[in-house]
Amino acid sequence: MAEHAALGFDPAPGNPAAVLALTGKLGASAKSLGEASRVVTDLVSHSSSWQGEAATAFRASLSRDLPRYLASAHTSLAEAARRLTGWHDTLVAHRELAARYEAQAAAAKTPEALTDVRRLARELAAEHAAAARRVAATLNAATDKLAPKEPGLLSSIWHKITEDPADALSNASAILGAIGAGVALFFPPAGLAIMLVGSGLSLAALAMHVSDAKFRKSLTDGFTKGQFDADFWKSSVTLLGDTAGSVPGVAAIASGAKAGTAAARAATAAAPEASALTGLAPGTTAFRQAAWSTSDDLRQIESPLTGWAMRSSTQETRDRVGVLVATTGAVTAGCDYGPDNEDLEHGSTAVDGTRGVLDDAPSAIKRSGRAWSVLRP
Repeated sequence: MAEHAALGFDPAPGNPAAVLALTGKLGASAKSLGEASRVVTDLVSHSSSWQGEAATAFRASLSRDLPRYLASAHTSLAEAARRLTGWHDTLVAHRELAARYEAQAAAAKTPEALTDVRRLARELAAEHAAAARRVAATLNAATDKLAPKEPGLLSSIWHKITEDPADALSNASAILGAIGAGVALFFPPAGLAIMLVGSGLSLAALAMHVSDAKFRKSLTDGFTKGQFDADFWKSSVTLLGDTAGSVPGVAAIASGAKAGTAAARAATAAAPEASALTGLAPGTTAFRQAAWSTSDDLRQIESPLTGWAMRSSTQETRDRVGVLVATTGAVTAGCDYGPDNEDLEHGSTAVDGTRGVLDDAPSAIKRSGRAWSVLRP
């Protein structure tokens, strides 16, 4: 207070030297984080600068979110350093003005002059406090980004869906398949419609996975380099599930297209003088009927292994077991949206792989054979 004895208070409290030192430390930290972010991003993106088993193991241990967190921390610290630099300049200017007011107050000859100077000092104090609050708010906003917040359930699910839409389609197909199988026990048409939608999602997921270079690499590295790691098995099981799930949808479309084309040509041939649209209505009707009939036919085909194992059981029991098998796929799909857990992920892959080998693959092969018998000339 001795510094501002004439004013009676400090209009601009603060230590510019301390702020400048903190700014330098934040800037150096931001630079280090920026370099770390660059290095980790290169490693995660399979940079050619480091290859081999050690590199593969290291990348597998890294969280896929780590590069994003490092980049966010770098941006936050750099922003904090920039804001503190501005605050340092403001603090220096305010303290210089406060020193000038103190000198004027000490030199005041009349009470009126002292009152005027103190009024100006109070205005400076108010401006200084407002500027300090603004800087504090921006620093709080910047530091909020330094550590990742635990997302809410819906936020976490949405993040995982947008992060890997192909897997999201596979999971949605598995869930719809289980729902459709359950509904079909009581109302077959509705259950069949749901399962057809699920089959379409499987086809879309298959196309997206096959076009993903990273997905393909996890498979080819297994066969060409002997890297039969967790990524290889997960990708293999996913590919098997997508392929098996898409068979009913592909067969239904192909069967409908064959019947629709034949019906349209027959209608056009019967009335050659009519317009080209003559065959549209009968073709559409034939497409719908054939696609639905083929789908319903394929729905009732069960895995040869399951059929053999339950050969002495009633059809109702077999249907319920089929629903239970489909439900395991829905459960493992739902596990993808829970907390990250390596053991749970490996367990889900094992369950899906077992179901794929014992049920999905044999069923898909048998359904493909039935579809081919319908489609061949």
